[in-house]
Amino acid sequence: MTAKIIDGKMRAKEVREGLKNEVLALKSSGTIPKLSVILVGEDPASHIYVSNKEKACSEVGIASEIHRLPSNTREIDLMKLVAKLNDDKNVHGILVQLPLPDQISEENILNSILPNKDVDGLGAQNMGMLVKGEGDPFIPCTPQGIIDLIKTTGIEIKGKNAIVVGRSNIVGKPAAILLLGQHATVTICHSRTLNLKEIISKADILVAAIGKPRLITGDMIKEGAAVIDVGTTRTAKGWEGDVDFDSAKEKAGYLTPVPGGVGPMTIAMLLKNTIKAASKK
Repeated sequence: MTAKIIDGKMRAKEVREGLKNEVLALKSSGTIPKLSVILVGEDPASHIYVSNKEKACSEVGIASEIHRLPSNTREIDLMKLVAKLNDDKNVHGILVQLPLPDQISEENILNSILPNKDVDGLGAQNMGMLVKGEGDPFIPCTPQGIIDLIKTTGIEIKGKNAIVVGRSNIVGKPAAILLLGQHATVTICHSRTLNLKEIISKADILVAAIGKPRLITGDMIKEGAAVIDVGTTRTAKGWEGDVDFDSAKEKAGYLTPVPGGVGPMTIAMLLKNTIKAASKK
């Protein structure tokens, strides 16, 4: 068996095409969706991510602005900028690019963003609604993209064994909650999990999001499983995922590449959330 490659670039393009019409409808009613991104410091990867987000906004017709701050920015000054954007009626979505410098509390900053502008879905109120299954929260972008990609395979998630490797608030935990919402039986693994190979081998759906390049090899994967690789680690060979692609493709039924898998979908879901925020207003 050779896995079918899940083309995240192609799927993201399809999503963006659909969003263009939604933006046109909003503009015709007098609303121009706008995203404000805050970038603190000089992390090269963060600068690339923000640049890609800016280009994607432009493509679908969303207005965007980038606030670039030095790495020695104080938490109080960042809070003041967030408060200013919270009060700006023309700004519908606010995104603070992570990670932040050590002197700034990510939790404090994320929770200072108004829930109705928290298009990354990482604030306590949106996360709480997601966990409780209440209201209409903004869903974190990467997990939202993961579910979309799984659905493109035609696999029915309901009743499947889903294993999530990684327990971050950004990907692992919300991905597990979304899979539960689709009626999968979910197990979360992490760096201290015992018998990782044995557990992973039972996964019908595997989400790898632990940040360790090529941790998961083909011999660990169940025949025919859908494997979503969220890992992006820069190595001497370039960007590598958490899954050893070459060996995994001989066992998996479906497999995302790195790059070109989950990454483009994360940005597409950010655009979707921004349009949702503008529509709610």
